[in-house]
Amino acid sequence: MKITRTENGSSLCLALEGRLDTNTAPELESELKGRLDSVKELTIDMAELSYLSSAGLRVLLGAQKTMNRQGGMRVTNVNETVMEIFEITGFLNILTVE
Repeated sequence: MKITRTENGSSLCLALEGRLDTNTAPELESELKGRLDSVKELTIDMAELSYLSSAGLRVLLGAQKTMNRQGGMRVTNVNETVMEIFEITGFLNILTVE
């Protein structure tokens, strides 16, 4: 998976490309842990994400919990496959998906 980071003041956007699964979820988790302290607005751009597993959902949930305390988080450009995963797992009730 490739992660492209764009920072603008207290806003952070992480664009994900490839697969967010058991092998790559720790990479995203590390990226988030090192960056969220000063972030008020987090955007996860999934325009190029082709697959999302339960390990990826766990990382997204952790990020959402952190951002609930210090600002907001949104997930953008979700494809049909990932949207279906969000629907089935109930994550549409947890995440702000645009």
